[in-house]
Amino acid sequence: MGRAPESAPAVSAAPSSSSSSVPPRAPVYQRLASAREPMASSEEDGAGSGSVEEKEAGKKAPRWRRAVTTAWLIFYNIAMSAGWLVLAIAMARFYLENGTHKGLYKSIQKILKFFQTFALLEIVHCAVVHTSVLVTGVQVSSRIFMVWFITHSIKQIQNEESVILFLVVWTVTEITRYSFYTFNMLNHLPYFIKWARYNFFIILYPVGVVGELLTIYAALPYVKRSGMFSVRLPNKYNISFDYYYFLLVVMASYVPLFPQLYFHMLRQRRKVLHGEVIVEKDD
Repeated sequence: MGRAPESAPAVSAAPSSSSSSVPPRAPVYQRLASAREPMASSEEDGAGSGSVEEKEAGKKAPRWRRAVTTAWLIFYNIAMSAGWLVLAIAMARFYLENGTHKGLYKSIQKILKFFQTFALLEIVHCAVVHTSVLVTGVQVSSRIFMVWFITHSIKQIQNEESVILFLVVWTVTEITRYSFYTFNMLNHLPYFIKWARYNFFIILYPVGVVGELLTIYAALPYVKRSGMFSVRLPNKYNISFDYYYFLLVVMASYVPLFPQLYFHMLRQRRKVLHGEVIVEKDD
């Protein structure tokens, strides 16, 4: 799902532009989160920027370390925003020049693989950012799975319309998300970016999920016929694994996880944009 079918961390309202009547803002190193979205959109927590603060509120971290951390996170988010923007431009240019989506994935796959794999650093960022390692890991790894173990490994599906569908969703989502983080850390968050962060997912999340599911479904015949990534008995380890059935399980997991995450995102949207106090029940 968008980024990864997993529940997102609790989200605190994103700070708005400062004014004379508003108390001083927290240091920039205390504002950022690496919450992600569903496989197709990361938004996965498509609604949340998670409260960001240095571990233990930065009380024990030396000032120079906080400064380095802040500089790195700002650089990272700017780089990722630029990377996904380049990807969007490349996709639009290819379609305008060729008038078809066929061959589009092949033309942009290097950029996609680089920046999506680069996102693995967000798991490392959990050491300095107040967010869940488990949630971030699942969300990032789900994108890696779609890129490397589906579209890269099964070249016969690269021209499927569903691939372009989730790529467009991912691109719009990530440009919005990383822009949100960047401006938020710089204490200059335009309202439109904040609005887009908490509204685009309403359409992008389900569309991205559909794109991912259709892509995995299109891959099934090729996986079954080739037996790729499967381990058959007998073997010296005495284990077996069928990638075809694994993909069926992955697809089935969307059914219970999508509604939970989507409604969580809607609750966070009301909390951030409308100031509603959301009291979430313990499971």
